[in-house]
Amino acid sequence: MARMPPEEFSRAQLNLETAQIAWRELQPYFARGVAIAVSAELDLVEVAYQVSCDNTTQVTSWLQNGQLARITDEQALAWYKADALVWAVVARPYVLVQESRNVLHR
Repeated sequence: MARMPPEEFSRAQLNLETAQIAWRELQPYFARGVAIAVSAELDLVEVAYQVSCDNTTQVTSWLQNGQLARITDEQALAWYKADALVWAVVARPYVLVQESRNVLHR
């Protein structure tokens, strides 16, 4: 039986922990300042993996390019008003949030 390399196992585990969730359920994390927006052009699981591995170089690059940022009040309000579903995954201490490619509303 072939063994999965640790990096692949970690990514697979993060993938299983990723879910669509109502933005309203993530409000407490937004209020604490730990909800982070992930650009639609990035792979949410890969971002979570790099954050969890503390890959400062990659995360800093995404931050500088605006591909990773704290969720703004305006974005949070828009998602709240739209009762939007978003993709989310925990990469401690953060909750990474990505708008669904097909904007879904409940």
